[in-house]
Amino acid sequence: MKKIFFIVTVASFILASFYRVEAQQPKKGSLIGYLSSTDRARDSARAEVFRLALRQRGYIEGQNIAFEYRYAEEKRDRLPELVADLVRLKVDVIVVAGGSGPIRAAKDGTKTIPIVMMGAGLDPVEAGLINSLARPGGNITGFTDLTGHLGGKLLELLKEAVPKVARVAILYQANNARNTFEFKEVLPASARALGLTIQRREVRDADDFERIFAAINKDRPGGLFVLGGPLMNANEKRTVDFALKSRLPSVYQSREAVVAGGLIFYGADVMENYRRVAYYVDRILKGAKPADLPVEQPMKFEFVINLKTAKQIGITIPQSLLYRADKVIR
Repeated sequence: MKKIFFIVTVASFILASFYRVEAQQPKKGSLIGYLSSTDRARDSARAEVFRLALRQRGYIEGQNIAFEYRYAEEKRDRLPELVADLVRLKVDVIVVAGGSGPIRAAKDGTKTIPIVMMGAGLDPVEAGLINSLARPGGNITGFTDLTGHLGGKLLELLKEAVPKVARVAILYQANNARNTFEFKEVLPASARALGLTIQRREVRDADDFERIFAAINKDRPGGLFVLGGPLMNANEKRTVDFALKSRLPSVYQSREAVVAGGLIFYGADVMENYRRVAYYVDRILKGAKPADLPVEQPMKFEFVINLKTAKQIGITIPQSLLYRADKVIR
């Protein structure tokens, strides 16, 4: 009798342990919706980092997880339709790679499917997307980066790279809320502290660029600061080529722009953010509520200098600055 009691007790303990472990596992065949404001080619490296980070957590594509990708290709009017498509597919989580526009589109499209944001855009609290960083509430959590508040640092790096610079043209998208905030609230104070004059150069659509390029050439500033945004991303090669041709030292909020020929990038390490997003997806698939997962800010930043570009436009980057760079493109 004692032997039978012992066997039953052990069996009960094992069964209870099994259920505890089972409750912590993601459900079989999870479907992840991936919404990007840009195009597949531009986003591919970041999406791959995200997939690999999930794989390290035990999610194998084709076995226990699948992805549905939707790309807006910098066309904001497509976002509601793309979100609606993911909602129809009944995805378990929507991961949003982009700024406030796609995050808001996802928020407007569903109040129940968890949304994980990857950063960029306006402060999500100020934008009304979440209640607070510590307790986001609703169905949104993830990352928020500090891009909109780092403009002063980029101006500082430009001044350090080219000490003689006195005037900087700020190129940005006129109807972009984050760009407007940066130009009005962030950059003026930083420029004054550095003894710089900033010149406002707005573009409203793709046809505006050549007119603005002509105006910049006429004014001959000492540097060019290109803010990030859908329109700027879609015309990145044009701005990089213009800066090279005009021999203008240029700083960007896009790492890709500096790889393509811009001079300086400083910002959150986007790849690290994308790896970290896998943590949120994992927690949600195992039962956590987005409302209870604090929104994180980046802990790691990246400083990139394109030395090839510096040589091409005829400037010498101080060695002290090169030593501080995380990556120097030679």
